[in-house]
Amino acid sequence: MIHYTNKTIHLTDIVFPKNINHHETLFGGAALSYMDKVAFIAATRFGRRHFVTASCDNIDFKKPALKGNIVDFSATVISAGRRSLKVEVVMEAEDMLTGERVTCTRGIFNMVSVLSPDEIPLKELKMGCRNNAETDADLRIVELVFADDTNHHGTLFGGHGLSLMAKAGFIASTQKCREVMVLASLNKTSFMAPINIGGIVDLSAKVTRIGTKSLTVHVKMVGEELLSGKRTFCAESDFIMVAVGEGGKSKKISN
Repeated sequence: MIHYTNKTIHLTDIVFPKNINHHETLFGGAALSYMDKVAFIAATRFGRRHFVTASCDNIDFKKPALKGNIVDFSATVISAGRRSLKVEVVMEAEDMLTGERVTCTRGIFNMVSVLSPDEIPLKELKMGCRNNAETDADLRIVELVFADDTNHHGTLFGGHGLSLMAKAGFIASTQKCREVMVLASLNKTSFMAPINIGGIVDLSAKVTRIGTKSLTVHVKMVGEELLSGKRTFCAESDFIMVAVGEGGKSKKISN
């Protein structure tokens, strides 16, 4: 899942068991896949054209990301030629409860586009990704819609959309109060517009209420066309998250 600031895009996710190795740390191949994805999004948002990965340089794993960590992959376009971009990607791991962060690795991804005669050379574009962020959001998350995420109409499957919204609510609530959070309920969610395969799912999450044992996260979902940048409001909902302690029992939020 990806969020972004003015010039840097962040792919944020959680290290679940399906992506760990026998040491219970993030599998290196999964980390490289995340890094390539965020580099692709950064390049495409910069140039608004099709890119492929040509090569990657100097990727050394210094620290592991442990099972249960939040992992953050930040991507910044650092230089542009006529047909290619250099994107620097940094991977950090964050302890979910303490907030302690370590830098795991970094590297350069060289992205190449097929330049049409009527397209502006990349080096003539203004540096920094296009950003339509809601400035008061606690978290921004963006994901690409692949074939496995779609229904028989070729648009984002509603269940997967809800899963992404719930993950945004979980990460935002955990980073806000540094407690173990679980989803208790959500308000009515109406899907207003579809997101086609190849599009971007752009979510913003903001904690709007903090109670004794629970909090509310308001999550909005917007669809974005990858090349044109056209954005369409798709859905919003309030997610009620509850803090739990030993044995899965609810507990008071300390912050």
